[in-house]
Amino acid sequence: IGIIYEARPNVTADAAGLCLKAGNAVILRGGSEAIRSNIAISSLLAKAAYKAGIPEGAIQFVDFTDREAVDVMMHLRGYLDVIIPRGGAGLIKHVTENASVPVIETGTGVCHTYVDASADQEMAISIAVNAKASRCSVCNAMETLLVHQDIAAEFLPKLMAAMTAKHVVLRGCERARAICPEMESATEEDWSTEYGDLILSVRVVDDLTMAIAHINRYNTGHSEAIITKDLVNAHRFQREVDAAAVYVNASTRFTDGFEFGFGAEIGISTQKLHARGPMGLTALTSTKYLIYGEGQIRE
Repeated sequence: IGIIYEARPNVTADAAGLCLKAGNAVILRGGSEAIRSNIAISSLLAKAAYKAGIPEGAIQFVDFTDREAVDVMMHLRGYLDVIIPRGGAGLIKHVTENASVPVIETGTGVCHTYVDASADQEMAISIAVNAKASRCSVCNAMETLLVHQDIAAEFLPKLMAAMTAKHVVLRGCERARAICPEMESATEEDWSTEYGDLILSVRVVDDLTMAIAHINRYNTGHSEAIITKDLVNAHRFQREVDAAAVYVNASTRFTDGFEFGFGAEIGISTQKLHARGPMGLTALTSTKYLIYGEGQIRE
């Protein structure tokens, strides 16, 4: 398994541990931001693993950060069974579009929360603040909030106050800004942007149908949420929204291997095969069929 990642050195330890536990060797290529930490962590893990009887070479770290290393790894067919890129949209796009080795696409998160007409508004505010402001740089943070037109006039000023208290900048559509003029004006680009920052785009929608259409047009298949008291709407939202994790009355911030009970995760898959959503040990294994016969032949 090849892991290409940026910034966070905890990925070095998590990826090496998960791959070895699942019976895989691993080649790690971290970014320049934490190269010294990554070299130190991978070296210690390799020494400990080999001392414990793991075959030498099972943990390898690419200790130079030139982009050329990524391009070489992407074409190591016969050596790598799969590459998992973890990082920003640019890295993931480059790998998925250019690799000849199979890729599991992970991470990019343009996540939405839709506040339905029947929503408990205090619950909606609490969930929205958590989804956006608890840790804005991660892939399961909310980037766009949609609100039903019937409650927008009442709900948006409360949202504005709560988000402003958390230093979140709101960018609204024309209908949202008509209610809260202090919002910045949202552009078409905002709807598909993963900010990774304390910025939230806001749109007023006609109904559930419009909310689902917006989400399926702009999302990245990661995590989506509806806040509602209407069970029919909740079930329809979960059925029709195309994403790895679809929540009812809960924050998108729960999309995480540890929160799902998998322990450490290798990433959050936003594709549909073979893994989808938070990936633990099971996603790092494949099936081999062992058949014993007694002379059977196929007619």
